[in-house]
Amino acid sequence: MNAAAPSDLALFWAAVIAVSILVYVILDGFDLGVGILFGTTREESHRLHMMDTIAPFWDGNETWLVVIGAGLFATFPVVYAVFLGAFYLPVLLLLVGLIFRGIAFEFRYRSVKTRWLWDMGFFLGSTVVAFVQGAAVGALMRGLPVAQGQFAGTSFDWLHPFSVLTGIGLVFGYALLGAGWIVLKSEGELRSWAYRRIPWLAAAVFVVLGLAFAVSLSVDAGAIAQSHLKDRPWGWAFVAVAIASLIGVVTGARARRDGVAYALTVLFIAAAYLTLGTMFWPYMVPYAVTVASAAAPEESLRFLFYGGVVVLPVIAIYTVGVYWVFRGKVRSGYR
Repeated sequence: MNAAAPSDLALFWAAVIAVSILVYVILDGFDLGVGILFGTTREESHRLHMMDTIAPFWDGNETWLVVIGAGLFATFPVVYAVFLGAFYLPVLLLLVGLIFRGIAFEFRYRSVKTRWLWDMGFFLGSTVVAFVQGAAVGALMRGLPVAQGQFAGTSFDWLHPFSVLTGIGLVFGYALLGAGWIVLKSEGELRSWAYRRIPWLAAAVFVVLGLAFAVSLSVDAGAIAQSHLKDRPWGWAFVAVAIASLIGVVTGARARRDGVAYALTVLFIAAAYLTLGTMFWPYMVPYAVTVASAAAPEESLRFLFYGGVVVLPVIAIYTVGVYWVFRGKVRSGYR
C-alpha cells in the first residue's frame, strides 16, 4: 500500500467521516437504545412516552448514516469496496432493521390488532442494528484480510467470539444511552423506571467489554497485538476516561441528576471512539488500507469539497435546530 502522507483534502474528508460517525453513534444511538428498552416493558403508557421522547429526532439522526455512506463512496472508494465486501450480511441486516424500525414507528399508531407485530419490529430492528454495528467494530479491530484493494476473506469472517461480544456490548451501550435520554426527556414513573435500569446497564457494558478484552488476549490476540495502542501509551488515558465515565453514570443515577447519565454516557462513547482512533490511525481499514492509499484522486476530492462546505453545514444547522426547538421535558407528546 501507498506509504505516502495523506493530502490535506484526504485528511479533511477523513475528519468529516470520523466526526460524522461519532455524531451518528451519539444521536442515533440514543433512539436505538430507546427502541431496545422499548421491548423490555409491556406497559403501554411507558411505550407511548418512550416513542414521544424520540419522535422529532429519530429520522433526522439517520441522516448522518447517509453522510457516512455517501462520503466513503465518493472520497474513499477503496474503503467502501472493502467494507461492503467484508460486511455484506451485517449491512443487509442493518438496512432491514432500519426499515422495520421506520415502518413500526409509523404503523403502531394506526393499527390496534397488529400493534404487537410493529412493537416487536421496533424492538428487534433496534437491537439488530445495534448488534451488527458493534460486531463490525469488533471485526475491524481484529483486522480484515485485503489483497489488491479488495476484501480477501469470507462472508462470515466478521462472526467471531470477539466481534459477537463487541456487538452485545454496543447493544447494552445504546440501551444505556437510551435510558439516559429517557431520564433527560421524561418525568414521573417512566423517569424512575429508566433510573432503576441505568446501574445494571452500565455494569453490563463494563462486563461484556471486559470479556471481549479477555477474548482478545486469550482466544484471538489480533485486536490488541496489531493495534498501535502499544506504541501510543497516551491512548490509555482515553480508556481511563471511559471507565471513569461509566462509574460516573452510576453515581449520577443514584443521585438522581437528570442530565448526568446521558452526558457521561456520551463521554464514555467519545472516549471509546478516541481509543479506537488511537489504535487504528493511520488506517481506515485496519491494518491494511491507510487514509493516503484509500483516497480518491485529488481532483475528485477538490470537487467534492466545494459541495461539502455547503451541504454539511446545512445538515449540522438542521440538526442543532431540531434539538433546540424540541428541548426540555416531553409532557404532552409530539403526535
